[in-house]
Amino acid sequence: MNPYVNMGVGALLGTVFVLMTVSIASEGIFHSEAPEKEGFAIVAEETAGGEADAAGGEEAKSEPIGPLLAKADAAAGEAVFKKCASCHTVDKGGANKVGPNLWGVVNRPVASHEGFSYSAGMRTFAEGGKVVWDYDHLSYFLEAPKKHVPGTAMGFAGLKKADERANLIAWLREQADSPAPLPEPGATGSTEAAPAPAESGQAAAPAPAPAPAN
Repeated sequence: MNPYVNMGVGALLGTVFVLMTVSIASEGIFHSEAPEKEGFAIVAEETAGGEADAAGGEEAKSEPIGPLLAKADAAAGEAVFKKCASCHTVDKGGANKVGPNLWGVVNRPVASHEGFSYSAGMRTFAEGGKVVWDYDHLSYFLEAPKKHVPGTAMGFAGLKKADERANLIAWLREQADSPAPLPEPGATGSTEAAPAPAESGQAAAPAPAPAPAN
């Protein structure tokens, strides 16, 4: 065999031997056993808010809007409505757009405006007409639509500022034949449907009426 080949093979084997020896020695020097008990553990605490979100957001509601309505600026609310105008009309007898017409919306049964096709989530929330768009429901929905009504098709992100919602609701209240009375400052909105005023010559009934979203 060629002596140069022998030298090359020998050098290769020697290198492999040295590397293995260093690896074994290093493991013996630096190896440490895993502790029987961890020094500390990080536990992610589940918050009540997470539970509320899973339950449709009912436990994470904002404070009632009543106290703010007493000092709300309806004129400022008309300006806020510009954020809604691309999807809703508010004039009496106005057409439905992406969302239903909002004339007379305050205290009307949810998901009941004639001629509008509501999402399954909104129809479920309405409980067959038992739930109405009282002041608190309007405020909670306008703050976070998909949180207050899971499954709604309304894609609006919401109005996070309470005074902005109060101004808008105060203005919507005026868009009716007979504006609904303002709530007592400390009162919360009811959830039962109330008889609606006569509209377009029809008799009043707790039946089809405008609602703010689909």
